[in-house]
Formats: sequence, C-alpha cells, structure tokens
Amino acid sequence: MFLNCHTYHSLRYGTIPVTDLVQEGKKNGATALALTDINTVTGIYDFTKACLAEGIKPLVGMEYREEQKLLYTAIAKNRKGLGELCSFRTKHNLEQTPLPAQAPACKNVFFIYPLQNCPAALTENEYIGIQAAELTQLYKPKWKKLISKMVVWFPVTIRNKKEYNLHKILRAIDLNVLLSKLGENDHCKEDEKMIPVHALIEKYKYYPAIAGNTNALIAQCNFEFAFGTYKNKKYYTKSRESDKLLLTTLAIEGFKKRYNVRNSKAYERVIRELKVIDEMKFSGYFLITWDIIKYSQSRGFLHIGRGSGANSIVSYCLGITDICPIELDLYFERFLNPSRTSPPDFDIDWSWQDRDEILQYIFRRFDTKHVAFCGTIAMFKFRSIVREIGKVFGLPKEEMDVLIKNPLKEKNTGIAKLIQDYGAMLEQFPNMRSMHACGIIISEKPITNYTALELPPKGFPIVQWDMHIAEDIGFEKFDILSQRGIGHINDSVKIIEKNHGIKINIRDVRLSKNNPACNKMLALGKTLGCFYIESPAMRGLLRKLHCEDYITLVAASSVIRPGVAKSGMMTEYVWRHNNPGKFDYYHPVFEEQLGETYGVMVYQEDVIKIAHHFAGLDLADADILRRAMSGKTRSKAEFERLKERFFSSCKAKGIADELSQEVYRQIESFAGYSFCKAHSASYAVESYQSLYLKAHYPREFMVAVINNFGGFYRTEVYVHEARMAGATISNVCVNKSEQLTTIFGKDIVLGFVHLKSFNESLAVRIVEERAIRGVYLSLSDFTDRIEIGIESLQILIFIGAFRFTGRTKNELVLEARMLLADHKPRHVNLLISEPVKQYKLPVLARSPFEDAFDEMELLGFPVSCTPFDLLKTPYRGDVIQRELVTYRNKMIRMVGYLVSIKHVPTKHGMMNFGTWFDVQGNHFDTAHFADSLKYFPFAGSGCY
Repeated sequence: MFLNCHTYHSLRYGTIPVTDLVQEGKKNGATALALTDINTVTGIYDFTKACLAEGIKPLVGMEYREEQKLLYTAIAKNRKGLGELCSFRTKHNLEQTPLPAQAPACKNVFFIYPLQNCPAALTENEYIGIQAAELTQLYKPKWKKLISKMVVWFPVTIRNKKEYNLHKILRAIDLNVLLSKLGENDHCKEDEKMIPVHALIEKYKYYPAIAGNTNALIAQCNFEFAFGTYKNKKYYTKSRESDKLLLTTLAIEGFKKRYNVRNSKAYERVIRELKVIDEMKFSGYFLITWDIIKYSQSRGFLHIGRGSGANSIVSYCLGITDICPIELDLYFERFLNPSRTSPPDFDIDWSWQDRDEILQYIFRRFDTKHVAFCGTIAMFKFRSIVREIGKVFGLPKEEMDVLIKNPLKEKNTGIAKLIQDYGAMLEQFPNMRSMHACGIIISEKPITNYTALELPPKGFPIVQWDMHIAEDIGFEKFDILSQRGIGHINDSVKIIEKNHGIKINIRDVRLSKNNPACNKMLALGKTLGCFYIESPAMRGLLRKLHCEDYITLVAASSVIRPGVAKSGMMTEYVWRHNNPGKFDYYHPVFEEQLGETYGVMVYQEDVIKIAHHFAGLDLADADILRRAMSGKTRSKAEFERLKERFFSSCKAKGIADELSQEVYRQIESFAGYSFCKAHSASYAVESYQSLYLKAHYPREFMVAVINNFGGFYRTEVYVHEARMAGATISNVCVNKSEQLTTIFGKDIVLGFVHLKSFNESLAVRIVEERAIRGVYLSLSDFTDRIEIGIESLQILIFIGAFRFTGRTKNELVLEARMLLADHKPRHVNLLISEPVKQYKLPVLARSPFEDAFDEMELLGFPVSCTPFDLLKTPYRGDVIQRELVTYRNKMIRMVGYLVSIKHVPTKHGMMNFGTWFDVQGNHFDTAHFADSLKYFPFAGSGCY
C-alpha cells in the first residue's frame, strides 16, 4: 500500500536511512514497499536487498519534481521499466530542460499523478494517487468517474515528530531561507510517517475499489535484479573467444619486448595469468584498458599504471604498467583470483594537462550511452552542519565560529543545544551527489538501464550511486586519474629537448632506477620537486634509511603512510633495516613471509599473508579482512565475523592471546593507510624518473615543476632550487616572458602567470603581438600596440617588465600616466594645431629594497635579492645547515627563512614541522612539539 516512500537519498528532504525504511515497513506489516526518492534512484539497490532479506516485495521508482513541485511518480513494472524511467530523467538532466507536466509514454512504467496535476486523459499505465484527506472530493462527478484509475496514496518521509523538525531544517537549508520563512508547500505534512497497514486500509474502507486498484498495481510490478553478475562491457571484440585470442597475441608480443624470449619463468607466468583472466571473463577489461593506453601512447602522453593491477605480468607486457612483477615478487592473486569476491580495477595516472583528452576519447570510443563517471555521495560533516543549521536558525557567524571551535562549551544553551541535537541526527546524512574523482564505468547495456545520469559542471555525465553500489550490482570501474608529477616529467623532457637538443626516453625505466647520481641524491634526501619524495617526512625517512636503491624506496613509499607510522612499524622497520641480524621475529611465519621487510608488515599484501599463514584464514577471507580495514566494505557484520575468526583460528593453532592481540593491533592500525606493494613500486618508478631529471637537468626540471603548480611547496621554493642549481632568475619581461616560465640556456625568465591580479587574456595578447610584430621598443611602443589599463600597466612596471628601457620604475609610471591620458579620445581642431609639449622629468631615485618589496607584493617572494638581504641585522646565525651534523645533541642558534609549515595532530595536541633555508640557500627541517608551540608559536612567513 505504500507507493511513495522517501529515504534520506531524497536529498535535503527525506530523513530515513534505506535499511531503516524497510524495518519500518516490516514493523507496520507491509508486504510490499515502493521506494520513490525525489529525482533519483540512488537507494533502490540497497533497498531491494534489504526488502528481500525481510520478505517484503520491493517496488522501485522515482518521484519527479520540478522546482519543488510534484509532477508525478513513476514505479517500474520490471527492469525494463527502470531503464525507461531513468532514460526519461537522464534526457532532461543532460539537456538541462524542464520536465513536462505530463509523463511520457512508457510500456513498463506506472505513472501516478497527484490530484493537483492530473491530466485531462489518462493512459492505461497512468493512475491518480488519492490521499485519505482527499477522499471527500470524490463525490464530485469529475473525480467519481475516475475511481477505477485511483490508487492509495500515503507518502512516507519521516518517522516521528523530531524527524519532522529535522525535515523542515533540511528544507530550509535546501532553499537557503530562515526556518521561520518556510512556506506550507515547502515541506511535507506532519503525518507523512508510516502507519500499520490495517490502519491505512481502514482509511479507505468506503472505497474498496481504490485499495483493489493499488493491490493490482503492486501485483503487476516484479523488479528482479541479478546482483552478482558482470555488468561491464563484456567483449572488446565480438566474443569471449576472440578477446582471448587477441589478448594472448598482444601479451606474447609484449613479453618478447619486455623479456629475453628464453625467460621461461616470465613466459610461464604470462600463460598462467592469461588462463585465469579468461576463466574469470576479464579479457575484455584488459583489452579496453590496453586500447586506452594505445591511444595515449599515440598522442605522446606519459601515463603511470599503478595499484594492484601492477601485480599482473600481462598488464606489464601490454604496457599498461611499467612494473616487472617477477623483479619484485608481486603475486597476481592480489589483483585477480578465483576466490576474490569483488572485481578489480586498474588505476592509471595521466598528467593533469592530458587527462581530459583521455576522458573524451573514452566517451567517444565506447559510446556515450554506455559510459559515465561513477558518482560519490558527499555527507554532512561537523563544520558544515553547524554552519547550515546555525544559518537557518538565524545565528550570527561569530556565534557559529564559537560553536565550531568549542562544541561542548555552549551545550546547554537554547539555539546551541538545538544545533547540537539536530546536528547529531544529520551526521553521515547524504548532503549532495557529485562526481567520483576518477572512476569510469563502461557498461555492456545502456547505462540508463541501471541509473539516471546527471551532468555536473565538469561536463561528463555521472551515475547516481557510488563505487560501493557499483561493486554490489556488478560493475568494476576504470580509474582514470591525473597528477602534477607526470606533468613535471612530461614537460621536463620537452624543455630539455628544446634547451639542449637532447631527447630523453624517460619511459625506459632502466634509465633512472639504477642511476648512481639518483641513488646518491636519494640517500641524502635531496629530492625537492620530485614526485612523492619531497615532503620533510619523506626526505627525513630517506636519510634515516640511507636509501640508495629501488627496492628500499619501494618499501619507504609504503612505510611513510600514516597507518604504518601510527602502529610503530615505521620506527621498527628503520631500526631493523639499519641493524640487520640484531632483532628477533615475532613468529617463524613473519620470517618466512616477510623476510624482505625484516618481519615488519609494510604492504597491504602483508595483511593477507599474515592473516592466512599466521592466523589460518583462507585467502578469500584474508583479502576481505584487508579490504574491510581499508574502508572498502560497508558490512560491519562481515568485519566482526572475520575479526572473530582471526582470534578463534589463532587460538586453535595454539598462538598465545598476547601475541595474536598484538598482531591484530598492527593489522588494524595500518591496513587502511598502507599501499599494496605494486602501488608503492609504481610510485617509486615515478619518483626515480623525477629524480633522474633533477639529477642531470636540474634547471629544466625545476622550470617544469614551476609550470605545473603542483608539489609539496610553493613556487618560491622551486625558483630557489633552480637558482641553487646555477640558474639566473629573471623577472617578468614583456620582451622575453611567455605565459609560463621559460628557460634560455641557464637564464630562467618568470612567466606572466605568476603575477597576482594580472589578466591572463592580456598576457596572451602581449605574447601574440610580440610574435607577430617583434619585440617592444619602448613603453610608448608597447602602449601603442597593446590596449591596457593603468593598473595592469603599473603591475608590469613595478615588476620590472620594462627594464630593457633603462628607465627607473618611477619615471616609467609617470610616463605611463601621460601616455594613457594622451590615448583618451578627444575632439581635434583641424584649424589650430597645438605644439607638442615637451616634459622634463625630475630625477627619481629608487632603492633596491623597494624592488624587493614590489616583488613580494606582486609575486609573493623576492627575486632580485634573498630574504636575508632584507634583514636589519647582519647576524646570520652561529651555525649553517651543512654544519648541523657536527652539533648532535647540542644547543645551537641559527637564522632560517621559513618556506613551509605542516600541521600534524597528535594525542598531545597539534605539532608542526617546519622547512627552512639558511643564508647559503640550503634547506633544513625542524620539529615543533605541542608543548613548545604554546610558548614559541609560528608568527607567519619570514626569517626566524
């Protein structure tokens, strides 16, 4: 009887979680329920599973609203009906057109209209929903003759009075109005809470035909869904057999390129993997990924294949990844095995500059009807909850700030208590749907068979559910990511070729992995600008490990992750690495399985190894445990079951409780934050590629880092690194600068892009005009050729962009004002011509300090001098960076220029890590603990 139920997926409207709605139905004796959330099908799959578990018949559909107005509600007769109602919603979402007042003709969908929007004529599949309060209108002839087309209409939105209040708060948040300004039609009615079925039937006892129509409609709806089956595009070619043949051919060709043909170990693994891939029907998945990579390579793009997909030698042979699984002893079963309950996916990175073209290719190549981005559900979080609820209650910003900083201080006051009470209800409520950062779905059937699509500002359609639901219903996504580090590498290679005429094949990982210069810099932590290994913590770890080879860097890439550090295993790993033979293993299994990492769990695979070999869980359960701790399962019951099995199995094997508790603690503390070994290896390769370019072409590399605006540090640090590498840094110049920073030999010229508040289109015009008609000869020549306002012109003058004229900035500013005044249109008297006025300007001297402060204002950092040159005192410290190692455990005084602060929460409070330069330009790092920061806090940028 309940044909119109809402959950909290009716965003900022419904208040009931999906499973709770089903429990409400069971409690009230419902044998069937229809989930019809507003303009979405997000919850229908969880709803279907929950209903079937409770013996309730699930009906799925959607409530169509336009500008808050209810037009009609759709209920699917079957899976085809779901496709029809999703296609209809999708069409208007993607075209951004309003919904029509009357529903479209659909063979497999029932449409139900509210009395207020009933069309003049109803089709066979259209009904009118009659609420109990509207029964009194049926005496009218207009409605009396339509009783045969009426069904029971009892909307469900809330569960109780408090949820009704919460619903009104949500509506005020959505409409961005004060709670007191909500209109009667802006929210649901207070009685929209489920009641016992017999009580609902009692309301319609004088209209048994309406109840009969409702039951007949329910009987015709049979939504069945196969959750475990594969929904992705099945075949790359035309069939499984031809996919297998093509994949085998490509893998063998790749094997011959990657390995010596006599390498029987590699060949046997290729054949073994191909067999598993075919048996699990994943040949098409591999081939689609290969197709995307082939296009990328044809465009000259650099990509990084990472994640568990790098465990596969087939993906290595196809060029999807650049990690040899045999070299690192990576086991394929971590990626794909017959016992794995969830589908795998490839993670592939491109430069942020190239990713959009890759996405456009995917949508074009595999048909827009079959491709969409995975969605993600953004939840209400503490800070946003306080601000949103505070706003609808009319709370001033200052008071909201106090509540956020001191959530318990105002606990018992009126408005604050309401915000806390309703805020607690809102925690983990869906707030909005958005686009997954990287997940692409490519389906066999049109994707609207499963979901409506939405169009976010980015321009690519997205499904209405997240990766967890995608996995549940049988989709595995393709992760198409972007990062700035690849841009650093890509652009470096191009700049090196332009500046030196040398073409580097940076894709050949053998070039960088065993390079002596790279290994030396790695061990010293001289890695600023290099992907993943430039942060203070990582540089410190590299120095502690004396890291000077690829294998150690692979381990370091995972050891640095927060979970490993939190569990104490990072400290233990560093000590054992530097003291081989001086430690004991927890258990013989740790020596046998984790000998490479000294018996310390470092990678995600280590969780599987220990859970299987130490605790005795089978491989499938061990992998599920690893995924559960990584936040990749939503089943708390499953997690608790595996935890119980872990301890009971340990006990059965005679392992002491104290040891099993400690091992489980280690697993629990780090599993969600560690990398799989293949992922760490992929990152290590990219780090080495960056490091090779920095070691051999440091100036060109730093220009690439500067131009990609990505890294741990701000632009000033990378400009400084370039100067330390022997570059001469030149300020922006109208005759030399491009939009981005450029290099000519050893001379680096900053680009227009670094100028604050300078218009990009104006910079483009300056460069284009110079390319067409040559360099600018003077300020007047420039203003004759470029239309520019006085503010923009003064920015160029004060940054020194006209220094080629030999004039001071003050003189140029005066000239600029006169030139732009002369450019103003005026009436010309043809009979009387005035003589040209000659101006004699006074001598206007300028201090170098003024230039430095101009640069700090316009760029954010000085270029013509160092920050130390601006100090009043000549004191530069008693110790410099390169002398620090001789002062271990001694009190020293230094002067340092602060370039970065990292805030890290600890159980004792917030601590900071600082990065500094000394007077010679060498960097060093400091740790500032919470108790110290109370007395000696940071006071902004500058010298300390």
